[in-house]
Amino acid sequence: MFGLDLQTILYRVIILVIAFTVHEFMHAFVAYKFGDWTAKNAGRLTLNPLVHLDPLGSIMLLVAGFGWAKPVPVNPYVIKQKSPAGLMLVALAGPLSNLAMAALGGGFFRLLFALRTHWMAPEWLVSFLSQFIIINIMLFLFNMLPIAPLDGEKVMEYTMPTRWATAFETLRSFGPYILFALVLVGRFTNVSVFSYLLDKPMSTIFTLLTGWKL
Repeated sequence: MFGLDLQTILYRVIILVIAFTVHEFMHAFVAYKFGDWTAKNAGRLTLNPLVHLDPLGSIMLLVAGFGWAKPVPVNPYVIKQKSPAGLMLVALAGPLSNLAMAALGGGFFRLLFALRTHWMAPEWLVSFLSQFIIINIMLFLFNMLPIAPLDGEKVMEYTMPTRWATAFETLRSFGPYILFALVLVGRFTNVSVFSYLLDKPMSTIFTLLTGWKL
């Protein structure tokens, strides 16, 4: 990130603030719809980014161009009383909101080119829109990895065979360490596991949404 120009960093910070805010809001909204008022009572059922941004994550956002938001508190017992799939759907709502934002950006991107207005559109708009789509796709894919505390872990837990439950529960506590180890592997070997896993599906989704190849 430190090698990027100031404009690119600014775009990414703006995009990530929007993406994180909508992502966390959707967790809170779906939990509320399942009868769990925990997030609402904590003031998280809002699109105010100041409520969702984590102090350290926000500093990293400004310094490194990437950060994280505060997890939305939920009561799994209340949610599961409404539906066995409730907790999975609450988790899924966040990543799907990022995919929806990417699709919205892709629709606008296609409209620009369909109307030939991209020739008149300022360069910053095309650049911002492209990054908006890419970042939201990456957030969707990353959060769908079945590693705790990512949202994909809850989706995997619901969809996997019951006989795997005990082993999966044991692995859950190691999730943050696994993520950290994967980051370290990329840092010291210049072989990013996340890039290996996510780059190809990200490019495919980008092409499907925009009609353009990266």
